[in-house]
Amino acid sequence: MDSLTDLTGPTVESMDNRADVREFLMSRRAKVTPEDAGVIGGTNRRVPGLRRTEVAALAGVSVEYYAKLERGAIGGASASVLDAVARALQLDDTERAHLFDLARAADGIPSSGRARRRGTRSAAPRPSLQWALSAITDGVAFVRDQRQDLLATNALGRAFYLPVIGDGGRTPNLARFQFLDPTARDFYPDWDLFAEMCVAIMRAEAGRDPHDKGLQDLVGELSTRSETFRRLWGAHDVRTHGAGTKRFHHPVVGELTLAYEELAITAEPGQVLMVYTAEPGSPSADRLRLLASWGADLPHANTSS
Repeated sequence: MDSLTDLTGPTVESMDNRADVREFLMSRRAKVTPEDAGVIGGTNRRVPGLRRTEVAALAGVSVEYYAKLERGAIGGASASVLDAVARALQLDDTERAHLFDLARAADGIPSSGRARRRGTRSAAPRPSLQWALSAITDGVAFVRDQRQDLLATNALGRAFYLPVIGDGGRTPNLARFQFLDPTARDFYPDWDLFAEMCVAIMRAEAGRDPHDKGLQDLVGELSTRSETFRRLWGAHDVRTHGAGTKRFHHPVVGELTLAYEELAITAEPGQVLMVYTAEPGSPSADRLRLLASWGADLPHANTSS
């Protein structure tokens, strides 16, 4: 297991991210074929994808230096070297950003000025943030943090995420619902795709801050209890959420196809505002209005979870 899944290893304060760096680089190297890289493949290849010597040549660094990077010793690597490695491995924008995040973490530099977080509890949302959520009435709006905790919703968001929120207790968590609650497979018709997205987003967050104990604990819990999560976490895929379209099956109103936009909350690094809306005039828009009407009678429908 790597540093975020080894529950019996050293404390999070003393951990480094060498295992994450090593496994990320090796997994990306395995994805690039000699043909993709314009390298003469040869015969008797013992590894999938490129050899270390081929990556080193493509990046313009010595084999010894690249081997050092792939062993996890990425601290101190220059931006030009990281860029060259990213090009050699044909990383996309999110993967390249992840590589730079891993290098910053190895150097002890918090990503984007975010202080290291060692606590396990998420701060309660500011009243003004809840007011802003409540002002959004025609779409599902909610705030989640880097640990996939659902921190606050508007009235429609509470009705929409009732299967996740349940009857209270600890803070609702989207990843825990995804992998540990059987009802998630009904709520998410494209469950496999959602699972891959969820883990890849968490992987990117872990690269930005390997000292986040709350995220480490969540990864440990899910790795222990879900074989699917454990497999996806080991793939080292990363992604951002951004924008797109998702399908849901809500227990009250049925099928919904919603567009989503992710907005960073600059006052709270690590937290994002998600808004789901339906195409005007579509059946999903009608069902969303029906859900809003149904949800108006829910207790505390316009407050945080």
